[in-house]
Amino acid sequence: MTLDLTRHEPGGEEPASEAHPAFYFDLASPEAYLSAERILQLMPVATEWIPVLARELPGDAPPPDREAIEHVAAARGMQGLRWPEPLPFDSELGMLAATYAKQIGRTVAFTLAAFRQAYAAGRPMSQPDNVVIAGSACEMHPSALLKGCALRGTRSTLDAATALATARGVRGVPAVWVPAAGSDAHGTVFHGDARLERAAALLGAAA
Repeated sequence: MTLDLTRHEPGGEEPASEAHPAFYFDLASPEAYLSAERILQLMPVATEWIPVLARELPGDAPPPDREAIEHVAAARGMQGLRWPEPLPFDSELGMLAATYAKQIGRTVAFTLAAFRQAYAAGRPMSQPDNVVIAGSACEMHPSALLKGCALRGTRSTLDAATALATARGVRGVPAVWVPAAGSDAHGTVFHGDARLERAAALLGAAA
């Protein structure tokens, strides 16, 4: 399986090892959208993007604070937000699509396209047509994408990723997991967009 990582120079993806930090996300989270739009530039080392089902994580996710998210997006010069309805939407199909994209090395491209469709165009990733539009933006064939979402292996990979996130201490998204130096340690989890800088600082100090 090909693993997508953030890169700091032009190019595609490269194989990852378990030593890489991880960015956990769910398309149903507008806060994860804020993080996805800046994590490529913020992280000082390669960071794996891992789709998970946030509803299966052990934390209690509060309703999105639309006003606060709009304020942050505007302050960062992002495209104006258009909220999908319902919010949060059922992201299962979208996360299966992101998992399939990960398997073919297009996690980052698909995820950014899907987030932008959801929160800049107001198209929830619960609807097949919207998922296909996001896939088309990164040259994923519509039929292949939908078939990939339906594969048993795609489902099991998403479930396994969510279970591993839970084991690593991830309670919700967005989150960055930073591996510990000791092989028997679980690493450190930074939850929320506001803590990305702390994760980046820790990774920079260790690099």
